[in-house]
Amino acid sequence: MNIEELWNADKSATIQPPQSVSPLVSLGNDLKFYSESLKEVAMEIIESGLSSFPVFIAHQHQLNFGELLFDRHELATDWSVHASCLENLVDTKLITEARMEKFKDVYKNPYQFVCVLVVVPEGANFVFFPYSD
Repeated sequence: MNIEELWNADKSATIQPPQSVSPLVSLGNDLKFYSESLKEVAMEIIESGLSSFPVFIAHQHQLNFGELLFDRHELATDWSVHASCLENLVDTKLITEARMEKFKDVYKNPYQFVCVLVVVPEGANFVFFPYSD
């Protein structure tokens, strides 16, 4: 199963031509910059019993979902990041209950990888990014 199948995106949306530089390049740079703090928050979410599946939402526009951790305007970075978890994604119907188990099956070790829901104007997708050492 592909992780793309977990998202309730409209499959009939038109596909945009690729950009010259992938936004994932700048996202990777920002995730490296935020890495230590992201890991601390993920461990806090897990150890507090809130969820075993922390999810961070990265975006470059206005988004009101989860708890804002890093504001790109305040930090002079390219991406803002909010903290959330699988259960919140299900509660808000971003992931259907039917797909919840599939999500858990593909979810990578949260002690080694940060789970990021990347939201761009063309849609959204999950990526797993290794924490920096």
